[in-house]
Amino acid sequence: MLFRARAPVRIDFAGGWTDVALFTEESKGLVVNTAINIYSFATVACSDGQDDSVLSESNNASKNGIRLYSADFDVGVEAPDISQLRYDGKIDLVKAATRKMLATENGFSLSTQSIAPPESGLGTSAAMGVALVGVLSTFKESPLLPYEYAELASSIERHELGILGGKQDHYASAVGGINFMEFMGEEVKTSSLKIAPEVQYELEKNLVLCYSGRSRPSGNIHQNVTDAYLNKEAKTRAALRNMKEIAKSAKTALISGRLSDFGQLLNENWANQKTLHPSVTNEHIDHLFDTALGHGAIGGKACGAGGGGCLVFYCEADQEHLVRQKLEESGARIIDFNFDFDGLQTWRVN
Repeated sequence: MLFRARAPVRIDFAGGWTDVALFTEESKGLVVNTAINIYSFATVACSDGQDDSVLSESNNASKNGIRLYSADFDVGVEAPDISQLRYDGKIDLVKAATRKMLATENGFSLSTQSIAPPESGLGTSAAMGVALVGVLSTFKESPLLPYEYAELASSIERHELGILGGKQDHYASAVGGINFMEFMGEEVKTSSLKIAPEVQYELEKNLVLCYSGRSRPSGNIHQNVTDAYLNKEAKTRAALRNMKEIAKSAKTALISGRLSDFGQLLNENWANQKTLHPSVTNEHIDHLFDTALGHGAIGGKACGAGGGGCLVFYCEADQEHLVRQKLEESGARIIDFNFDFDGLQTWRVN
């Protein structure tokens, strides 16, 4: 029997960084983001004692012990039982979810695959974490509420693996949709933005998402910004305050259907994002921005921590095709997408 889960990645439009736990201990974080139909998948395969032909795609589920496999890195790990799993830099997120979610279960395999480019800034690791807790909860026959999936996935990253970051990625992946999120300490409030259908369609049409062609290790940038924040650097703290106000303005612009204003707010967010630390941008990213803004983009920003990965632009009406063309000519890869309103989904294959 196969147990599957998929969880969407997200585009953060405004307020990213203000959801990081360190910052929310002092003041409320505010974020506007959307889930998109680019997914992380997780599959548990186990024998049900009947015809196991369906397991042919499951990387040979073991009848004794466990096998973990990442299709993205082509890395597999086998162990006689869960207690033998050790964190060593090889698919540690998969190991951590297994150790956290399961106790004595044996005789199964767990495989993962992400569709987004590596280190894309789209919250891929969080989406994978949500997919993992989703599929393992289904395997255990103990389903959770969407916010519980998000909290558990966040806890595994932060407390089990010591990964710096916030919760917006996990909540976007678990609940789906276009949301305004508030973060205060450990408390999270999510509000689905009520956007008129024609505004939603226009927004989707005029957005351009591209992969810069260069991955970036977000952990390094997170540490740089964290150090600047702890050192009470005025520019860093002012930028975080500004991005919260931009998130509120972006929420209002989307609800009101003022999409040109929304595009300008992406630019404002990016200006403040770059102020957090010099490592957030580089010459290649700056060139892609100049290219997009010079050929019909109203505004844009780097997704996630920045430094590489994906960039998102909002374009003037019927100019997105030109922006796409020029970005590709500059070495970027266009990523087509639609909004995802379903969030985490789980199912079984008998």
